[in-house]
Order: sequence, then C-alpha cells, then structure tokens
Amino acid sequence: MSADAREWVWDHSSSRGTARLVLLSIADRVADEQCVSWASQSSLAKRTRASLSTVREAIDRLVDSGELEPLDGFVGPQRSTVYRLPLAAQAVAQGLREQQEEDHDEASPDEPIATPPLRISALRRYGIRTREVPESPARVRKPAVPESGRWRRKPAPRRSGNRHSEVPETGTQNRSEPDLNRRYSSGGAAVLSAAEWQVDPATHAWARQQGHLDRLGEEGLQTADAKWRAHRADFKPRPEDAWAADWRSWVAREHPPSRPSLYAVPGKNTAAPGGMTRTEAHTAALLAALDEPTGTEG
Repeated sequence: MSADAREWVWDHSSSRGTARLVLLSIADRVADEQCVSWASQSSLAKRTRASLSTVREAIDRLVDSGELEPLDGFVGPQRSTVYRLPLAAQAVAQGLREQQEEDHDEASPDEPIATPPLRISALRRYGIRTREVPESPARVRKPAVPESGRWRRKPAPRRSGNRHSEVPETGTQNRSEPDLNRRYSSGGAAVLSAAEWQVDPATHAWARQQGHLDRLGEEGLQTADAKWRAHRADFKPRPEDAWAADWRSWVAREHPPSRPSLYAVPGKNTAAPGGMTRTEAHTAALLAALDEPTGTEG
C-alpha cells in the first residue's frame, strides 16, 4: 500500500519543496490501506538532506494543510512518531469501494468517503502500539504535566496554502550526493565533510544539558554553528563522531554574543587587545599558531 500512498502524494498533494520530500518519505513506510506510517525527525532529516529545524517546519505545514496527521496516542518502532495520511486514506478507500462495485456489477450513491476508522489490531503487526504512560508520584505532584506524557510543539498559525513566511519552500537542504556515493572509512563509518555533518539530537541534547543553550541562547548557538562550519570548510572529511566531538569542543569555548571578542582570530594579528593578561595573550597566540578557534571569533 505504500505505492498507493506515494502515488497520491505525487498526483494530488499540494505540498512543495522539503515538505513534499518529507511527505513522500513518510508515505514510503505506509503498510496497508489505513495509510499509517512512522518516522523519527532525525531519520526524515537524513533521508531528505535537510536540517532538523527545516523538517519540523515542513511537518507543521503538512499538518496545517490536512495532508498529515500525527497520532499522538501511538508509538512506532524505536519509539518513533506515528503519522497518518488522512486524504490518502480516503482516496484508497474510495478506490477499494469502486473496485468492489465493479466486481459485483452494482453502483452506489456518489458520496465522498470519510477517513476510515483505525484498526488497532492491524497496526500491531507493523510494530505500532498504543502509547502507555506509567503512573508515578511525580505526576501526582505536578498536575500540569500533560496526560499524554509527551511534550507537544505549539501548532503554527494556520495560513492559506502551504507557504511558510519564514522558511523557503525548498528548505535549507544540503546538496550532497546520495548515501551510495559517499566515501567510507576503513571501519565502515560514513566519512563526511563539515558542511555535510548535521547536529544530531544527542549533540543538541548535550548542549542543553551542559547549559550551553541557556548560556548562548538559540540564536547564539546557531551563530556558533555557522562560525564552526566556516572554519571547518577546508578540513578533510571525518567520521560523524569526530565532527560531533569537534563541534562540542567549539561550543564549549564559545562566548555569548554580548561578550566582546578577547582573543585574536586565527591567521590574523595575534597582538593582545587592551585588558588581556600576559597569560591570555600567550594562550591566544598559541591557539592562533595551531590554527584552532578560540570560540570568540567575530
């Protein structure tokens, strides 16, 4: 049935750019005529070559348009999010009804078919199950925690069509070649350039847990990421784990945007600005000689 869901996306979906790629990726995992699928945001980002933030924006646009429906009461394999393509499910149900009428040589009133109800027993065969939230003393003490046990994003305001005023239709996609054309290290791990590497959920969670997100703010963290990519643009490809460790080291040394630059930029004049101690000046000069960032580059 994934072929029917994909065909509906190709022929009838009004989505464009990254949103269309995301919807096709979700439709690719549809198992039966219910048009229910599952996917994590990280897997969608990898398949569409888009950043996590772009994937989130694309999902919001698809939900607003009615072409995608998150099923919060269910959880998929590896605790992934479960989605349904309601308009595709209606189209598949319509096709099945027409086929039955043709087989029995009878006609029924030409009425639109509503989205069929879910058959939970059929979903279990594909690893999709209902979400269970255990009771705990913390839940009793904090009644403000939602009963679903899942943090939910504030839905984006509805707009006409699928355009989003702040994100281009094509998204911030990376124009790298498919996985089959990537280079691999001797150990079998993917070897990427700095531009190809994306901040994974574990790395982003590390920045939050270590307090760097609160210290820099979301905008400051994005600025640090942009500077890191600019200084790593000419570096040789490395495995994903190596880039993640290098990125964390950079962010740990980054100062908030409100703090003035104290150290010399690598490759530039290494003279100490006013107010630097002799130790700080020596450290800045040594880092500049090693061509390593100090975390405060403008």
